[in-house]
Amino acid sequence: MQYKWTVLANTTMGGLMASINATIILISLPSIFRGLNVNPVSPGNFTLLLWVLLGYMVVTASLLVTFGRLSDDYGRKRFYTIGFAIFAAASIALSFTPYNSGTNGVLFIIIFRLIQGVGGGFIMVNSTALLTDAFPDNERGKALGTNQVAFLAGSFIGLIAGGLLAPFDFHLIFIVNIPFAVLGAVWSYYKLKEERTVKKKKGLDWKGNLALSGGLVLVALGFTYALTPYKTNALGWANPWVIASMAVGTLLIISFVFIERKVKNPLFNLSLFRNIQFSFSSMALFLSALARGAVMFLVIIWLQGVYLPLHHFTIAETPFWAGIYMIPLMVGFIALGPISGVLTDRFGARVFSTLGLAITAAGLLLLSLFSANFSYIPFAIVLFIIGAGNGLFAAPNTKRAMDALLWKERGVGNGIRTTFANIGQMMSMAIFFTITITVFSFALPSLINTQLTSLNVPPALTAQLAAVPASAFLFSAFLGINPITSFLAQAPKSLVAQISNSSLATLKSSTFIPKIIASPFMQGLRTALYIGIIILIIAAVLSAFTKHGVVKGAEMSQNYK
Repeated sequence: MQYKWTVLANTTMGGLMASINATIILISLPSIFRGLNVNPVSPGNFTLLLWVLLGYMVVTASLLVTFGRLSDDYGRKRFYTIGFAIFAAASIALSFTPYNSGTNGVLFIIIFRLIQGVGGGFIMVNSTALLTDAFPDNERGKALGTNQVAFLAGSFIGLIAGGLLAPFDFHLIFIVNIPFAVLGAVWSYYKLKEERTVKKKKGLDWKGNLALSGGLVLVALGFTYALTPYKTNALGWANPWVIASMAVGTLLIISFVFIERKVKNPLFNLSLFRNIQFSFSSMALFLSALARGAVMFLVIIWLQGVYLPLHHFTIAETPFWAGIYMIPLMVGFIALGPISGVLTDRFGARVFSTLGLAITAAGLLLLSLFSANFSYIPFAIVLFIIGAGNGLFAAPNTKRAMDALLWKERGVGNGIRTTFANIGQMMSMAIFFTITITVFSFALPSLINTQLTSLNVPPALTAQLAAVPASAFLFSAFLGINPITSFLAQAPKSLVAQISNSSLATLKSSTFIPKIIASPFMQGLRTALYIGIIILIIAAVLSAFTKHGVVKGAEMSQNYK
């Protein structure tokens, strides 16, 4: 009786730590890049920003199933504990990132974020399996619901914690992870039990692993470098390296499916997908992550780069207030997450997982109706609705998938599910940010040209500023920097002298860039939201399609046959 609560407490803390880490850096990026003294207008720096976020996701997405296999073969407690230790070591290293180290400092952060991803992967893949093993079926939904609430609540706590800590010193966002990771390692080592492992070790599928991880890395590289200019093009889709990266990455991912059908011990146990309950639940999870994964980042850019500057918040204040403004999202999730777990135990999972997806889709639709400069109370209500939909979906979906698996399959099965979620999140960041920035890039140059012409800026300067990559303007706004100020400092003095003092004051004001980018950014955001709504509707249909069965011991549910 006591042990199951020990497992719940420990895995909840692990999920909380991992999720705080994922979003604390998201809202702290302005403080990190200013502390490292990175110029947002320099070519390639925008790509580095994306990789600070994507690197962690790429590692977890490509290696989770392997981590699940290792844990099934050699002990879930063992690798769960190792995950905490790796996470602690990487966090300690990140806390020593040198000030004013420029792009070298960003690369240092990317490398150790990748290592953090390894530790986080071991924690994520084993926490759900450990919980499923420790709790009986009639309590499993409540336990998984509590765990899922902690995981997503941590993602919102990270926003607030990042907003509080980063303005003082960006190193604090890494230091805050260390006590959690050390405590988790010691606690799990001494208190968790090593459940039985499979008698026959299956070994690792290196071919499949290389194909999947290589494909994901190349596709992610293709998407990120497609956002940087190539020759005279505002975006890099015509860059041969981008085309090659996308093509080879896609081929590797396709080849992964064929490899898994041939190798002796496949990375993905494709036979699990014969189970309709597991298969459709995993696909619904993937589509949910794909639809909403980038929304939080885009909303934070909206708040920090447009809304808060327009309301005269200073650079130092925007991270904290962006986190505060996102609280209704957390409240919605916390309000519905535990309730959905309890209701799932009593009434089944299908209706609640489906309803959660439908509510989230409705929330995204309402979000698309807002203008850039909105009234906060309606905005907060919509964020609450989106959070409530996510909370209603999480526990029922997890319970349906895990109930469909035999004990010996839960580690690798949960690895597949979490891989799907991480691939969805990674693709969401890449695809929806690409959609937003592409629409943004088409609309922005003409607006800049019109605004500068109205301020009587010399045509030569106007043409040069209109040619600055749209991503640089968006990146600068997110970091709270006006790129026009530095641009004018480097321009010929004879041209700058032709601009009136009133026009110069307007150009250098903190609200000039947010006002210009507001309309094109909202066009791109709405396009991404509409696509996300369609994806969520498809996920809801998949979630509604199957009944909920439970596999116990060596028995097989009807869906599995």
